[in-house]
Amino acid sequence: MMNWNLYSHGDKFFAIVVSVLIGMFTVATLYPFIYIAAVSFSSGFAAAAGKVVFSPIDTTIESYKYVFAQKAFWVSYRNTFIYTIGGTLVSLAFIIPGAYALSRPQLKGRRFFNLFIAFTMWFNAGLIPFFLNMRDLNLLDSMFGIILAFAVNAFNIILLRNFFESIPSSFEEAARMDGANDFQVLWKVFVPLSKPAIATITLFCIVSRWNGFFWAMVLLQSEEKIPLQVFLRHTIAKLSDTEEFAMTVLDADYGPETVTAAIIVCSIIPVLIVYPFIQKYFEKGILLGGVKE
Repeated sequence: MMNWNLYSHGDKFFAIVVSVLIGMFTVATLYPFIYIAAVSFSSGFAAAAGKVVFSPIDTTIESYKYVFAQKAFWVSYRNTFIYTIGGTLVSLAFIIPGAYALSRPQLKGRRFFNLFIAFTMWFNAGLIPFFLNMRDLNLLDSMFGIILAFAVNAFNIILLRNFFESIPSSFEEAARMDGANDFQVLWKVFVPLSKPAIATITLFCIVSRWNGFFWAMVLLQSEEKIPLQVFLRHTIAKLSDTEEFAMTVLDADYGPETVTAAIIVCSIIPVLIVYPFIQKYFEKGILLGGVKE
């Protein structure tokens, strides 16, 4: 425990201010989760009246029953796992070899390729050219198109490239003296030494894929291919319809607000489960990968 007698009045005041600010920041960060969970377990009347603040009012699980009874919910949930797992694996399959190649001094045109990739972080063709490109490649309304089209992110490549560059060259030299080629150097030397950075990139890819909404909404027309986030948007639109809204409000057990909250809770649970297993690598990966030695 902290011995306050060892600190001056100024240090004590500073520690108190910092503790208060951290506490306020923590509450501000956690409250949206608490509020959404509380609304999802509240009655439709209580949520519509704005009575829910921290805890459920007229606690009920009818909203979850309504959501779980929707076949489209389970289909979209399955699709989201496909997009997330498949998309993350495809992204890593491109990012890891690409970052390794860009980190090697012997790569011809290395400076040009690095500048070219960094250029895409600030400038892109735009929404319409991208859509037309997807159309010409016959990737509209295609699950494979969603997985492939967003496989590479320039920031992730640069982050992992910087991490690879921070690994001492003596490791690579020792492997090559043992007769290792480039693929063996990558998979047997660089990948095992880069677990923190790769775990960080993996988390970025998982969160990005899981929360993917806009392009999935634009590119996918079939209901059986949409991810959970698009299903949530369709549900909100449906429940906001005048007739549908009137029917649900008549039922005090659930309403548009509680159903939406229940879907949101279901959508964030997998990410909350995965994050603790990757979090221990997260800070180390950012610090080591973000600073070039």
